Amino acid sequence: MTVEPLRIGVLGAARIAELSIVGPARAGGHRLVAVAARDRGRAEAFAAAHGVERVACSYADLVADPEIEVVYNPLANGLHGPWNLAALRAGKHVLTEKPSASNAEEAAEVHVAAAKAGTVLMEGFHYLFHPVTRRLHELLDSGALGELRHVEAMVAMPAPPDSDVRWSLPLAGGALMDLGCYSLHALRMLAPWAGGAPRLVGARGAERAGAPGVDEWLYADLEFPGGATGSARCHMAYDEWQMSCRLVGTRGEATAMNFVQPHLDDRVVVRTADGERTEELGRRSSYTYQLDAFAAHLREHAPLVLGEDDALATMRLIDDCYQAAGFPVRPRTALPATG
Repeated sequence: MTVEPLRIGVLGAARIAELSIVGPARAGGHRLVAVAARDRGRAEAFAAAHGVERVACSYADLVADPEIEVVYNPLANGLHGPWNLAALRAGKHVLTEKPSASNAEEAAEVHVAAAKAGTVLMEGFHYLFHPVTRRLHELLDSGALGELRHVEAMVAMPAPPDSDVRWSLPLAGGALMDLGCYSLHALRMLAPWAGGAPRLVGARGAERAGAPGVDEWLYADLEFPGGATGSARCHMAYDEWQMSCRLVGTRGEATAMNFVQPHLDDRVVVRTADGERTEELGRRSSYTYQLDAFAAHLREHAPLVLGEDDALATMRLIDDCYQAAGFPVRPRTALPATG
């Protein structure tokens, strides 16, 4: 049976979109119907380079386009919430980059909008669909690592330029928003093997020089109901790229060397009483696995592990971390009067 392609509209002409939506759409046979950007010239160049069918005049026009059924939102963090709301209210399914909103209050509004629209909101935690992360969960499920006792997730990168929107408080920037949400989410997804969802014990961080209220790094300590502990760390001015997740159990441990970018490093190192081994799980893009799962849900009603409930829970934990570390929660951005 041939599955009907998704009809996708892309907000913005960000470079990440080539990896996050263009390649996956091409691999799955889906249509990139339209793209919109603040600079029409950039949108036209993006469309020409990536086979997008047409250029919309504005974000608002794209969201209103009756031919588009899925809106992909990779805009700056502060524009996730407003345009996710606009897309949902227009009856579109939404695949949004993380986080889904600037703060928990706005995320709750997105949650309500999705329920009212009867459409699907999925937050782009693509790592979860890749065999690397699935293997970590399989090792816990099989008992190979014993009972989970501790988990460490570290997501770090060298500093982007000072002018980068990720350092902008009005656009909901900060290390936790851009990177740390991965480490927090990875810990949250361990709830089935840890007696339930983790609770925040404490957090600490440091402000970016010249960017008041914006975290350069933030480390959070968590505890699971079953007694396991967790460390979720992020750093956006680190000396190297590091995106690892380490699980420690009573019978062994396993480390994903790059759980966020497994297309660059697909290794899982497992250490037990039987010795150490390295498993290579494949470098097919996690974004492609993600779009496959999204399409299977929309077209075939396959189960989907991520939804608006998960997005809201993640945003609440992010707010808790900011407050515990002495930072303000991210402010929401008003939707522009025109797209």
